[in-house]
Amino acid sequence: MLYRDQGIVLRTYKLGEADRIVVLMTERHGKVRSVAKGVRKTKSKFGARLEPPTHVALQLHEGRELDIVTQAETIDHFRDLRTDLDRITRAVTMLEAVDQVSMEREPNPNLYRMLLGALRSLAARNSPLVSAAFLWKLLALEGFEPRLDACVLCDAEDDLVAFDLDEGGVLCRSDRRGVPLSAEALELLRSILGGRLNQALDVERSVFTDEVDHLSVRAMEHHIERRLRSVGLLDRA
Repeated sequence: MLYRDQGIVLRTYKLGEADRIVVLMTERHGKVRSVAKGVRKTKSKFGARLEPPTHVALQLHEGRELDIVTQAETIDHFRDLRTDLDRITRAVTMLEAVDQVSMEREPNPNLYRMLLGALRSLAARNSPLVSAAFLWKLLALEGFEPRLDACVLCDAEDDLVAFDLDEGGVLCRSDRRGVPLSAEALELLRSILGGRLNQALDVERSVFTDEVDHLSVRAMEHHIERRLRSVGLLDRA
């Protein structure tokens, strides 16, 4: 059966002499693993269109285990991301996180739209918190939104100085353990998850944005129980 959809290329890997497996996050079909036949040949019509993080319009033939890409048209190549090592690495981190948390053939339009919006935002401006904000919002979408208003152990609302990955939230000075957390980083986290995302994305890079960035990676890795391979490229783990 043929079907059409839009998708974002999450990753690819070789198959045989000339084919490539393409993993996509699609708008209506969730994560799809597909085969693009002959794309590694120099005369391939759409090989370059099926590279991360391209946004593509697709026609696929449904298969038993792998679907087959029969048509692919580029919607957005995200060229501004590809020419900037920092931005493409952050983009790949988001793609990898989506690949890890999403289930095959389970529609998740919210996640698709969130990823597309994050890639567009990263292409438009190199905010230091785009990828971090995406990871925090992805955790929230997965049902693991951290508690930021009070200590997760005693409910104290003042002197919150740490973040515990196991407890999933902030800790006061009396209960502190885990990762130290500055008041400035906590405020950025509250902006990201409290409806003030644009305000957080306007903040220039500092030790506090780096703090939120590092913590977002640790929280995501704790959730998926493995390292994010792409993070090591920038030594941000």
